[in-house]
Amino acid sequence: MAEEEKPRHHLFHHEKREGEEDKPIDYEAVHKYEKEEKHHKHLGRLDEVGAAAAGAFALHEKKEAKEDPEHAHRHKMEERIAEAVAVGAGGMAFHEHHEKKEAKKEEEEAEGKKHHHLF
Repeated sequence: MAEEEKPRHHLFHHEKREGEEDKPIDYEAVHKYEKEEKHHKHLGRLDEVGAAAAGAFALHEKKEAKEDPEHAHRHKMEERIAEAVAVGAGGMAFHEHHEKKEAKKEEEEAEGKKHHHLF
């Protein structure tokens, strides 16, 4: 009365099928993706700091425009330029965040991890 035991399949732990073999891990590719991920993280941080600095400068110029009515037009122009720079830096930070996520995904694929789409 011994029943054959079926392999248990869990959500993230799958049994290997016949004929499947482990793929060798390409450590050079993994290292490359880790460096790329670090690089995008660093650039993202710099863009965040740039956005904050440009925003602070825009607020400073807005204050200067009120305090110095003689040169108010110049201060308002500089304020608008600083606002545009702040928006651009924020966009670059957003872009680098997505590049970092993409590099992480490529690293996981190079390691041989499988992505399970649950939804």
